[in-house]
Amino acid sequence: MIKLPRIEKWEKKLTWIISIILGIIIVTIAFFVGFNSMIFDELILLAIAATFFPPSVVDYLDYRWKKSIDEHLPDLFRTIVQAEQTGMTLYQALEEAANRDYGPLTKELRKMVAQISWGMTLEEALRSFSKRVNTVLVQRTVPLIIEANRSGGRIEKVFKPLGDFVQTTLLLEKERKTRTRPYIAIIYVAFYVFLFTMVLLFKTFFVNIEGMPVLGSAIMGEEETKRVFFHIGIIQALFGGLIAGKMGEGTISAGLKHSLVMLLSVYLVFKFIL
Repeated sequence: MIKLPRIEKWEKKLTWIISIILGIIIVTIAFFVGFNSMIFDELILLAIAATFFPPSVVDYLDYRWKKSIDEHLPDLFRTIVQAEQTGMTLYQALEEAANRDYGPLTKELRKMVAQISWGMTLEEALRSFSKRVNTVLVQRTVPLIIEANRSGGRIEKVFKPLGDFVQTTLLLEKERKTRTRPYIAIIYVAFYVFLFTMVLLFKTFFVNIEGMPVLGSAIMGEEETKRVFFHIGIIQALFGGLIAGKMGEGTISAGLKHSLVMLLSVYLVFKFIL
């Protein structure tokens, strides 16, 4: 099994800062090159890619890590229920669960068990765990576990419905992604149809009427027309990808990877086809 790295908040901020500085440096170089050239546009595209590519990778790794945590929660709750049915306390059940493989959740469990063994209360360790992991499901379930532990009684009766709740939430999220996938595909299809239309117009229409007088003025030359199309393609790629991320995963930052794929497509089309 591939070990997913945990991305800290400071690592995200540092990645954004370095990426933005790199983007500013490339933009500065572009201004020295001059506005009226295709090289300027290519450098601006490179600046956009340099600004968004590292944060998109970091965001994706963080998303995979948190998703893996949530997916292993039902298994953890089932293990705790089985352990408590044998007469173990909640701490002993967590200690037992920490010896099993729950992906990245195992490391967090061991950290929580170690904190309790050092003198931290169970409630404090659970809150610390919730703050570290910081997923919606963990933040919803940890307060319920704390309240159940305070009230005493048979705590395993709380963990079983919690496991069912988490499992149902994960299934609903999976179903939502399945239903939104065709809409993301529509965004991609519309984008590539847009690119194909631009290529078709450029190859068959604009090139043939270059320099012809229309209403007293001449139509833009080939290079100028290409730059206008290039700018339109960049705008379409950038915002189309962000919309795809918002629809697919619920966050705009998740759309950065889609934007980068579309931006690369725009560059390849204008570099090797036009």
